[in-house]
Amino acid sequence: MVIDQHNGESWIMYNGDSIEILDGIPDESIDYSLFSPPFSSLYTYSNSERDLGNCKSDEEFMTHFRFVADHLFRVIKQGRLVSVHCMLIPAMKERDGYIGLKDFRGDIIRLFQSVGFIFHAEVTIWKDPLIEATRTKALGLMHKQLCKDSSMCRQGLPDYIVTMRKPGENQDMIAHPNGLTSYAGTDEIKSGTYSHEVWRKYASPIWMDINQTYTLNKNGAREEKDERHVCPLQLQTIERCLTLWSNPNDVVLSPFAGIGSEGYQAVKMGRRFVGIELKQSYYNCAVQNIERVSTAPKQKELFA
Repeated sequence: MVIDQHNGESWIMYNGDSIEILDGIPDESIDYSLFSPPFSSLYTYSNSERDLGNCKSDEEFMTHFRFVADHLFRVIKQGRLVSVHCMLIPAMKERDGYIGLKDFRGDIIRLFQSVGFIFHAEVTIWKDPLIEATRTKALGLMHKQLCKDSSMCRQGLPDYIVTMRKPGENQDMIAHPNGLTSYAGTDEIKSGTYSHEVWRKYASPIWMDINQTYTLNKNGAREEKDERHVCPLQLQTIERCLTLWSNPNDVVLSPFAGIGSEGYQAVKMGRRFVGIELKQSYYNCAVQNIERVSTAPKQKELFA
């Protein structure tokens, strides 16, 4: 059921349940999907029973998330890709009965493989462990634990972009005839050497240079009564994924659009966008963010 929707010149945002709205999207109409799902039960996003973040267990989360994966396999064109932003999830004594890590990243890969996707690519995004330690107070990152007994110490948790491919031949090649040029960069050199350096950066298995603070403003989406976590995906990460795995004018889908980061960057880069967001305050913020960047000269048919 669609609670609300807002159309722009090259985009549309739906306020409602992802699984229900995905059911209405035509088969093989989406060129690329990029999103950050709820991280199982790690964070509380809202008080809605429809919110995947409110599942009672990791097993229940994956049962529900499978409906999303099934729909994504149906709506993505053959040979095209879905990128999922994720991380390993800390296991906590009070919630899980032990202190350790849960392989949320691997669970997502195995789930998408089970519905038909091919594991295509993965990039690790470096994050500062000091910032994580300050924010989470995780025992394994505390300096005092290092001094006391380092058997419980661990490394910080990076982000991952896991990319899955739908089998079949891509009918619309994503060509870069002049090589890669950094869309968001300040260096305007277009030489072959520069293109090769950008390719090396994008092809690296670890992105060390992602600015963690280069995100959309999340303050307008906060609701005190139920909000515990707002962490928008970095615009630099979105830009690189869109450059590698989509063409201008492609339809990009985010079934967990949040405050509209993927839509903002997609429209900015000349793509079309379909976003779905359950939480009203996030949806309102997403509409404002995408409207702000939308400069398309005329209305485009989303599924032309």
